[in-house]
Amino acid sequence: MRVILLLTILLVLISSGNARSETHVTVNTPLGRIVGIEQNGIDVFKGIPYAEPPVGELRWRQTVPVKAWKNHGELRAINFSDICPQVRFGEPDKGTEGMSEDCLYLNIWRPSLTDSDTKLPVMVWIHGGAFVFGSGSVPESFGDNFARNGVILVTINYRLGRLGHFAFPSLTKANADEYKGSYAYMDQITALKWLQTNIASFGGDKNNVTIFGESAGGVSVHTLLSIAEADGLFHKAIIQSGGGRDGVLTGRPITENNSDRHYPDSAEQIGVNFAEYMGIKGTDSKALAELKELPFEAILAKGLESNPTNGKPIYSGPIRDGKFVQLTAESAYKRNTYSKVPLIIGSTTAEVPAGFVNASSKQQLWSMFGTFASSAAEAYDPTGERSIEEVLTYVNTDKVWAEPARFTARVFSRHPLPVYVYRFGYVPQALNDTYRFGAPHASEIPYVFNNPGTRRGGLKVTETDIEVSELLNTYWVNFAKHGNPNGINLPDWHEYSEASPLLLKIGKDGQAASFSDPTEQRLDVIEKAVDLHIF
Repeated sequence: MRVILLLTILLVLISSGNARSETHVTVNTPLGRIVGIEQNGIDVFKGIPYAEPPVGELRWRQTVPVKAWKNHGELRAINFSDICPQVRFGEPDKGTEGMSEDCLYLNIWRPSLTDSDTKLPVMVWIHGGAFVFGSGSVPESFGDNFARNGVILVTINYRLGRLGHFAFPSLTKANADEYKGSYAYMDQITALKWLQTNIASFGGDKNNVTIFGESAGGVSVHTLLSIAEADGLFHKAIIQSGGGRDGVLTGRPITENNSDRHYPDSAEQIGVNFAEYMGIKGTDSKALAELKELPFEAILAKGLESNPTNGKPIYSGPIRDGKFVQLTAESAYKRNTYSKVPLIIGSTTAEVPAGFVNASSKQQLWSMFGTFASSAAEAYDPTGERSIEEVLTYVNTDKVWAEPARFTARVFSRHPLPVYVYRFGYVPQALNDTYRFGAPHASEIPYVFNNPGTRRGGLKVTETDIEVSELLNTYWVNFAKHGNPNGINLPDWHEYSEASPLLLKIGKDGQAASFSDPTEQRLDVIEKAVDLHIF
């Protein structure tokens, strides 16, 4: 009996100890009180609404900022919100549990504050996922380690797929004073405006906001740099594998415009194609009402981007409406009509093996370069010994990510702005056989967040993993704080300029140093092909 009593007391003490390690913390904002959780010196606020739910009549409408809840008590921000409707990556048949159109929420990690006058730099992560999947609650992007280094880290959800990018003739005509097309970008801007009003309540500096994102998140950063509505809402930018040239998720014209060689079908026509696929006839307000009545599961259409019966495209991707999104990022950069902010930009060394440029042989691939065929062969396969798989990996990497990053860096460096370029090539030793040609797309994300244990595959975290994670996270933190990634005990990361085109190379072994770009010859060939519209 005495043993049972002692065990009971011990369990109570353990339970009490656990309770003490996780306590609630309250912040008063202009919208009302928000309650989060403090644990191990980090305050986390999950599932804070920044917009009204885009449901019912608000589906495919300009984002409506959230209303204050001051008179309705406090908001308990202790659980992540539902994610936006999507077909889960790699799991197209998985159900929609945990998804909702009521998904416009953000999450905040901050160091537990004792000084009410503290103003910390703010970083806003815009997740990738080709604009069709992903969320702000993925473990690899949890912000604990940014917060431990003195940064407030914010992640956001935004509308995806056809709910995030959609056009239809009667939708364009309705509510004529509102923006149309890419509702995902409207969501992102609304979240940034929310931060301008509320982040000071969390100890953040609204005048020191860095936006960063990878893949579609990087494309989003490019777009936010070139949308007038976003100007002044952020002060630094980091683009990870986000391209920068026209043609890949860069803005389809909303109405018919056959002059755009990348997008021969307008977004409106694609919306009509989708309505037909759903059995909805016509393009009038009645047809639009029927579209708005569809459950989101039907709008997902299992991730289909074209009608399997007739091949017509039924998903537009990002939309250029001429009013909200006026230009592609490339056009805005060339016209000098973009936000001038300090920039980090880069890519991985072996993004994807194929998909954008495809060929069954090296000879077929070289022929795709037209008059630059011999130059391409010399740049990509100087000894003639590389396989078609290896060469295709490098061509796809350069065309979609590395050369566009160089183009962007050149444009930004022509102004008195600090610009830093990186190339991430680290591959854990256990994955050397899998990733023979270099680091794949998105592989740097867990290292940037210093969350190497979230890497897919359940591999054991090594000392090198930890070193690379601490290195990248510190560079990103320093840039957010000062506009310069360099710091004590870090390899020097030299600024980029056209006269001195240096980049930080994180090698396959995890070692980092500034070099002249070793792929310069390859990128020159890609640039020539792009300029002549060969690609």
